[in-house]
Amino acid sequence: MSMIETLSDEKNSFLSRREIICDFKGLGGKLKKLEAVEMITKELKLVGKIVIPIKLQNHTGQPKITGVFYVYDDEKLAREHVDPTIFARLDKAKSPKEEEKDADAKPAKADAEPAKADASVEKPDTKTKDKSEDN
Repeated sequence: MSMIETLSDEKNSFLSRREIICDFKGLGGKLKKLEAVEMITKELKLVGKIVIPIKLQNHTGQPKITGVFYVYDDEKLAREHVDPTIFARLDKAKSPKEEEKDADAKPAKADAEPAKADASVEKPDTKTKDKSEDN
């Protein structure tokens, strides 16, 4: 028995794409978008096509996730139809290794900045008055 149950698989000829809605059983809270794309690609034999995860919805009290995917033949057409932020998030998820390298470089800079911040905090503040002096 497969973990993926296809609820709907429609060909949208107007937008030149295939729209797939399916359930992932037993993966509630554990499934990531890229893993879902890989599973759909293997299950439905979509090798060489652009599979875009649009929505993964968890169900309260049930260990299943309902996913909506668009399948395009051409990446250029997909980029025209789908919101650019979705592609930005997918690209960000695909390249976590680059972010880890950047994160390693940032703490070295961050260590130098607090020393400067501490030096500015140590200066006494002479502009504030005590309220008892005003009376």
